[in-house]
Amino acid sequence: MDSFDLLKTFREVATLGSFSRAAKRLDMSKATVSKYVAELETRFGVRLLNRSTRSVSLTDAGALLLERSTPVMEMVALTQAEIQEHASRPTGRLRISAPHGMGQGDLPTLLAQFMGYYPDVSISLHLSNRTVDMAEEAIDVALRFGPIADDNLIVRKLLQMPLVVCASPRYWKKHGTPEHPSDLAGHDALTHSRLGTHPQWRFDVEGKPLDVSVKSRMDATEAGPLIVVALHGFGVVYMPALLVQPHIDRGELVPVLQPYVRSDMWLSAAYLQRRHNSAALKALLDFLQTRIGTRAKPSKK
Repeated sequence: MDSFDLLKTFREVATLGSFSRAAKRLDMSKATVSKYVAELETRFGVRLLNRSTRSVSLTDAGALLLERSTPVMEMVALTQAEIQEHASRPTGRLRISAPHGMGQGDLPTLLAQFMGYYPDVSISLHLSNRTVDMAEEAIDVALRFGPIADDNLIVRKLLQMPLVVCASPRYWKKHGTPEHPSDLAGHDALTHSRLGTHPQWRFDVEGKPLDVSVKSRMDATEAGPLIVVALHGFGVVYMPALLVQPHIDRGELVPVLQPYVRSDMWLSAAYLQRRHNSAALKALLDFLQTRIGTRAKPSKK
């Protein structure tokens, strides 16, 4: 049995001077109350109450325990109230992990709007392209692109991320336009560093995945430098359309192979499987679900 329950029961008996009155207040049987007090005495190895058929009184040890336990019980009650407030009202600090690129997009604005709605919530934003250990690093929610295969996480899909294969008009004129994903094996690819030294790009062909090995002319940990190099005519990029849509709209990059791009890429919010999540986390997830802005869709080719 829990030591807190034992102490709480003892204090009721000591304050009311009666096992039966304490049992009534605690909604317990008199026998259970007596058992709890006896168990507490056993744990301390000393008698806490003098018992008679008519009254109950404190021993010296019991009086000391009653006095010393008062601030402890008050602190427990205060902490319990604060924790319950966390569960019912958005408050406290949320620790969010997101890829570096999101720090330059709409995420900061969305977080500012969220804090405006919930003034008692503070935020710590950790930008990193590595997959963080959410438990070890005390992350409440991680925003991630692409499939998430982790049984320890609950994943809420926020926004489907259309992909696009594109290059500059000058590049296509010089190297030719691919008609099938497999044609990309002969092109200069600009790839993300996480794909390693032998990168592959995945496509959907007749409902089945097709992995195409590409020759990486340049790799980078961020999309920005790859886009710049593509604009200069030195390779092909394959990435979320929202990152390159302004360049497509201006004709600086030309998309190809749109019927074959994979459709399983999402921006998702991942969080640990917990029985009770804070009201602040629930509010953030609902906010992101409803407030993420409309993303650009790729042009068809």
